[in-house]
Amino acid sequence: MARNRELPLLIIAASIIAAAASAVCYWISPVAGVIGLVACAVITILFVLAILYRYRRIAALNDYLRRLSRGGKTIDIRDNTEGELSILKNEIYKATAALTEQAEELQKDKMELAAALSDISHQLKTPLTALGVMADLLENDALPPEKRREFTEHLRAGLSRMEWLVLTLLKLARLDADAAALKHEKAALAGLIDKAMSPLLIPIEVKELTVDVEGENIITACDIDWTAEALGNIIKNAIENTPQGGKITVTYGENPLYAYIIVRDGGLGIDKSDLPHLFKRFYRGKNANLNSVGIGLALSLAVMRKQNGDIGVENDNGAVFTLKFYH
Repeated sequence: MARNRELPLLIIAASIIAAAASAVCYWISPVAGVIGLVACAVITILFVLAILYRYRRIAALNDYLRRLSRGGKTIDIRDNTEGELSILKNEIYKATAALTEQAEELQKDKMELAAALSDISHQLKTPLTALGVMADLLENDALPPEKRREFTEHLRAGLSRMEWLVLTLLKLARLDADAAALKHEKAALAGLIDKAMSPLLIPIEVKELTVDVEGENIITACDIDWTAEALGNIIKNAIENTPQGGKITVTYGENPLYAYIIVRDGGLGIDKSDLPHLFKRFYRGKNANLNSVGIGLALSLAVMRKQNGDIGVENDNGAVFTLKFYH
């Protein structure tokens, strides 16, 4: 308070005015002079006390901000009384609460990024090690032709899996960074389903699955390529979880709120404890395929939400995924 240049000047000015007023009152009447002097002294003391009180409150705010800048936790300093200092305290509380929340979100994002990088490292390291081992084995001139063919097929399968993993991660990164410009074009749901199933016909045939597709002639607005890939991941998941010779049902239509595509597999369904986490990146449920990485469903959800859509999942004699295209 003493460092404030205006305050000593204000006190000196108030004292001079009080002394002058007291002298005038004393000139009129000695009793009036004494009363005026006492009144001016009391007013001056009250004035100084009020200033001291305000400075203490300001000092408390300064101390709070210093502690906060050093990493201290946010303290609730909301003030329900009136006055400009109370308003200032409330505004500081709002600002610090918002900054603390942002800091916590950044810390959470940092931890999730570290976990994601660890998962990515693991997902890449495992197949790379296997590919290296098979490459070493193929260098053996005494390796029988049938084993050489087998290892070569394993190499190709491993490279394909790694290519899919890297491309999917890049697509997720593009969606996260808003670097993917999704189109808004008219698309028939039947055409989307055909496009999504086209690359999956061979695994469907290998497992001797039956795929029933039923629906109406519905047109929606979306990015055809990205949406077909999102739907393809859902159908691929259904193929992996449907037993040999089983059945997958794909139905589509619309209601007053949204157009939809429903994919129902013939598997055992999803464990209840897995349902809340199913679309998290690198999450593998209890009934997940051994080759599952855990990013296909995450990519599908990201694509749908970028287009103001959504994906729902439930158990009903198997896993049931519903892609929703809101009007």
